[in-house]
Amino acid sequence: MPLPTPLNPLPAMDHTTAFVYLAIAAGFYMAWAIGANDVANAMGTSVGSRALTFRQAVVVAAIFEFSGAFFAGGDVTETIRKGIVDTASVAANPEYLIYGMLAALLAAGTWLIFATRAGWPVSTTHSIVGAVVGFAVVGLGPHAVHWAKVGQIVASWVTSPLLAGGIAFVIFTVVRRTILEHGDPFARARRYGPLYIFAVFLILGLLTSFKGLKHLHLDLSVGQAFAVAVAIGAAAALVGAAIIRRIQVDLEADRDFHYANVERIFAVLQVCTACAVAFAHGSNDVANAIGPLAAVVNVAATGTVSQASPVPTWVMVLGGGGILAGLAMWGYRIIETIGRKITELTPTRGFSAELAAAATIVVASLSGMPVSTTHTLVGAVLGVGLARGIGALDLRVIGGILVSWLVTLPAGAILASFFFFFFKGVFS
Repeated sequence: MPLPTPLNPLPAMDHTTAFVYLAIAAGFYMAWAIGANDVANAMGTSVGSRALTFRQAVVVAAIFEFSGAFFAGGDVTETIRKGIVDTASVAANPEYLIYGMLAALLAAGTWLIFATRAGWPVSTTHSIVGAVVGFAVVGLGPHAVHWAKVGQIVASWVTSPLLAGGIAFVIFTVVRRTILEHGDPFARARRYGPLYIFAVFLILGLLTSFKGLKHLHLDLSVGQAFAVAVAIGAAAALVGAAIIRRIQVDLEADRDFHYANVERIFAVLQVCTACAVAFAHGSNDVANAIGPLAAVVNVAATGTVSQASPVPTWVMVLGGGGILAGLAMWGYRIIETIGRKITELTPTRGFSAELAAAATIVVASLSGMPVSTTHTLVGAVLGVGLARGIGALDLRVIGGILVSWLVTLPAGAILASFFFFFFKGVFS
């Protein structure tokens, strides 16, 4: 992994290489923490409904989280790196941005590890945004924060779970009325299943066509992008239809649970939505780890704080790899909370929640707005639960999750303040 060659050395030239290595370690640490906490949120509904085993979920995440981060993670990364802190405030002292971004990575990662050990599904976006704002306020002054941008991000943390919950409510209601309440639900599931698969991969195709292909320097028009997305969706629907046709009715299973065979079909659909959620999550939340890392690398390479600079490919790879390592090693802790404790999930319910969450995250990623995947997934699961009535929800678990969300923002800010002054004291 080649290190950048400084073009305009920092005042502390001897520390430039150390800054880069520290940033690499801190970025991987943060990505690992995201994998342990946030990716587990994305996979929790699939594992909770038993559509996927934990090992299968790790494989799905390995493919689609990395693809989303690598092909479609650039726009959100820009928001984290230069959309919150006023670069003019650190132009005279670029090393302050390095201290601050290192502090933000360590602070957010430390809080996420603590929360994961406790089994709390907290927001990594909350953590990193709170940490960046915390270092900026204490290190640069309140004027260095783009408060309007922070306000937009905070508003998205409220709107995204509401939007995802509403979409999930509608999707599950449609599934219930078109399939579950029909006289022959198994036949209806076989008929409509490919259409749902088409919708899932249409979302993936749109995200990849509009954003991902820019990394490959392939500029598509709006019409071409839609054509590519439709082709991807159609191909996936054909493959899904072939798989669904091979599922035969198990009369013995239906005696114990009337919708057992329908759920077998929706298990296939939920695997598809798990792919969509993983891709969407990778495209949105990789910024929480590689945004600050990219800022450090760019400042170390140039000695200046630029308004815009490219994210190196190896930074994207590092972020994707760290996320997968965290999920594989510690992800089971949060999967238990999301997948089994909020409400009882089946493949039909999990499919509805995941499709709604994927759609919400994709819209956020396309607009460059770093929403919380945790908020979105929990909102979607709540929407599915509400479609069955308030009694289907465990309000005590939900209350604990909400409290952990409120604590996350100040925790990230306080820890970042400590780490900022530590680095400033060591390297100044």
